[in-house]
Amino acid sequence: MTFEISDITAADLPALLELNESEVPHLGRVDLAQMQWFVANAAYFRVAKSAGAIAAFLIGMRPGTDYQSLNYRWFCNHYQDFAYIDRVAVAAEFRRKGLASSLYEDFAASVPDSVPFMTCEVNIKPPNADSMRFHSMLGFEHVGTQLTEHGTKEVALLAKPLQPD
Repeated sequence: MTFEISDITAADLPALLELNESEVPHLGRVDLAQMQWFVANAAYFRVAKSAGAIAAFLIGMRPGTDYQSLNYRWFCNHYQDFAYIDRVAVAAEFRRKGLASSLYEDFAASVPDSVPFMTCEVNIKPPNADSMRFHSMLGFEHVGTQLTEHGTKEVALLAKPLQPD
């Protein structure tokens, strides 16, 4: 099975919304207007496709964007520069084929060499054990914790150095 990573197109949005919805509560819900906002404002918004079908997507942000996500704002307040993964989703039938890792690598390759960290968050309430294992395997470290959605969610804030020591 081969995959092609490419920028999203307007025609991809319905499938992206459906894929995002399939990952709730691990991902927050978004509507079409919010997806269109990401198209216009995200530093990185790419999809992985197999035979024309969307298999995965990743939305990445950089500092300086007027984005009100509490988790993004946390990284803005604690790091001068970073590559923030806002959301990544892989369709169930395409999991464990290296797609998320490939998208992370593609995002990292898209930022300047001077960017010191890739950051993200993973739910710990409700728990997302698979995602925590995945991020640990990639070298992400726990750098903070935050309650969101009026205390109904708790996230682990993670960072991975992009530069060798």
